[in-house]
Amino acid sequence: MPATPTQTLYVTVRRDELRQLKDERDHLRQQVAQLNLLLEQARVQGKAAGL
Repeated sequence: MPATPTQTLYVTVRRDELRQLKDERDHLRQQVAQLNLLLEQARVQGKAAGL
């Protein structure tokens, strides 16, 4: 399958939609940080249990 050239898509977003998307992004980033912390704690506990 031949590669096609990159295409740019332009969209219009209202200010309230942009604010909502930014808020959602921030919330998801916080969730990812929390899940990474929980995962790291589980790894540490798993290593301690394996001793």
